[in-house]
Amino acid sequence: MTERRIIGGDHRITADQHLLDVAHEEEWKQRAAWRVMKFQAEFVEGFDAMEEADLGDAIGVYGSARTPVDSEEYKRGVELGRKLGEAGFSVITGGGPGAMEAANRGAAEAGVKSVGLGIELPFEQGINEFVHIELDFKYFFVRKVMFLKYSCGFCALPGGFGTMDELFEALTLEQTGKVGKFPIALIGTDYWGGLVDWLRDSMLAQGKINAKDVDLLMVTDDLDEAVEHMKKAERHHQ
Repeated sequence: MTERRIIGGDHRITADQHLLDVAHEEEWKQRAAWRVMKFQAEFVEGFDAMEEADLGDAIGVYGSARTPVDSEEYKRGVELGRKLGEAGFSVITGGGPGAMEAANRGAAEAGVKSVGLGIELPFEQGINEFVHIELDFKYFFVRKVMFLKYSCGFCALPGGFGTMDELFEALTLEQTGKVGKFPIALIGTDYWGGLVDWLRDSMLAQGKINAKDVDLLMVTDDLDEAVEHMKKAERHHQ
C-alpha cells in the first residue's frame, strides 16, 4: 500500500508564487513570520517521514514528466528502476508521470521502496501509482533538500528544465564541496552528449569550470554501467 504524507496543499496559486512573485510582495511582508514557520514545518515533516521510511541506500532518479508510456525511453526508465532495486537501492523520484513513473515502476517490480516527492503545481500532475511512500511539498527548495539528503547518487533520464535544475543543483553542491561525493549518471548519450560537449568546449575552454568538474558526470547508454557507478558512493542512513 502507498504510505502518503501530504506536506503541501492543493491551491491554484502555489506557495512558491506567494513567496517569490512580486505580485504577492505586500502579502509576504504582512505574513513573513508565519510563512517562515511553514518552511520549518515542511522541513520537520519531511525529515520525519523520510527517516521513518528507513530507505537505506537510495538513488534519486530525475527525468521528464512528458515521457510517453509507450516509448522506448519509458521502458528504459522501468529497466533502470528495476536494476537499481535489484542492486539493493531504494528509488526516489519526483513522483510524477513519465520518466518518474517509469523508475518508480521498476523499483516496485524489484520489490524495493519506491518514493515519490511530489510538488504543488498550478496544474494537475499527481503522484503515480507505483509510489509506495509519497510526500507532497509546497516549496521546491524543501523538496530539493529531501532529494539531496536521502540520495547517495543520481541518475538523470532525458528531461526538461526541471531535470536540468535538479541536476545542476546536485553538481553545484558537489563542485563547491557543500556535500560529500556522490555519483551522477546521465542516461542516454544521444540526449546528454551535446550538453557535456558544450560544458567541455565552452565552460571548460573559457576557464569557467575545471576539467575535474566535467568528470563529475558519467554519460552512458549502459544501465548496468550506471548502476555500478552508483555503487561507488553507497552509504547507509542511520
